Amino acid sequence: MRIVHTSDWHLGRTLHGVDLLDAQAAYLDHLVALVREESVDLVVVAGDVYDRAVPPVEAVALLADALARLAETAEVVLTPGNHDSAVRLGFGARLMRPSLHLRATVGDVGVPVVLEDEHGPVLVHALPYLDPDSVRHALATGHAAGEVVPLPRSHEAVMSAAMGRVRGDLAARAGSGRRPRALVMAHAFVLGGQGSDSERDIRVGGVDSVPAGVFDGVDYVALGHLHGAQRLAAGPGPGPAPVLQYSGSPLAYSFSERNHRKVSVLLTLGPEGVDGEPELVPAPVPRRLTQLEGRLEEVLARSEHRADWVKAVITDAARPADLVPRVHAAFPHALVVEHHPAARESVRLAAVTASHDPLEVTAEFVEHVTGAPPDEAERAVLRRAYESVQADGRSD
Repeated sequence: MRIVHTSDWHLGRTLHGVDLLDAQAAYLDHLVALVREESVDLVVVAGDVYDRAVPPVEAVALLADALARLAETAEVVLTPGNHDSAVRLGFGARLMRPSLHLRATVGDVGVPVVLEDEHGPVLVHALPYLDPDSVRHALATGHAAGEVVPLPRSHEAVMSAAMGRVRGDLAARAGSGRRPRALVMAHAFVLGGQGSDSERDIRVGGVDSVPAGVFDGVDYVALGHLHGAQRLAAGPGPGPAPVLQYSGSPLAYSFSERNHRKVSVLLTLGPEGVDGEPELVPAPVPRRLTQLEGRLEEVLARSEHRADWVKAVITDAARPADLVPRVHAAFPHALVVEHHPAARESVRLAAVTASHDPLEVTAEFVEHVTGAPPDEAERAVLRRAYESVQADGRSD
């Protein structure tokens, strides 16, 4: 069975104010073409389909079109992530075409999508994002004094309970023989994964991670949440170790992702599990992200990056005049311009009392912000502003 694993589309997201919907549409066109060209049987989308619970209308239309085209040639299984609204994403799941499976509720945990190939059944256990505060009662199995004892308030506890249901289903289907081949979809921060600035914090009780060993006992774990494509080492667990893979997001959603290789994961599930190494198929890049750092004149000279989305970090001791317009003139697609003097002194903490000269306090603030003390013209402006405030106060 040929499978494509993808996640974290974040439809409707912007990058520092830039609308990415056209770039997201280009990725989905690429994905549809990949599925058709590679005769893919199954597409799994492991959460964060939308960027927020109530997505813009254009993002909804884009998803509807993409799913319709994918489902024409392959089975599609989709789950919500921590950015999605499970209720909204799962609405109408029972009305979808037979080849499109939306698994968005806790009640779906442990109930697989059952597919077949020439080697027999393939079970897809699609786990929606499991927020501990929302599901620790629903996934609980312990009882005390006739009442259900909720699971501990942690991602590890709820994911372990969910995988307990998965392994229970697989054991029941195995009988005395080998368990069926199985793929799990999960949206989580698995221990050992490398994050970026653009993933939303999912910590509960100060902990956001799940040990890799929780997922043992299946063939492949299609992970979502982290935006960098990466393979994780399997941990000690209650069964055979699976292939643990993040597909990452198809686009860069922050400058911390500028060195990521954005991909979709293409793999083959053979009679004994995953055949060979999953292939990382490059996704289309709408525009390169570049961070430039140095003195303004040095940065402006980097004309080879004129077509890039640029973050410019300027290190001149004093803030250059017309900094932002000059950067934008050199780099029309500059998204972030920051001034960070290379040798700025650490902030001096001191109480400001009535005995301090307000003009000197203001001058110190200007020096801290710009890297240079105000000149005489700037001091004159500060003095006039101060005297104007004083005059207003006296007139009352």
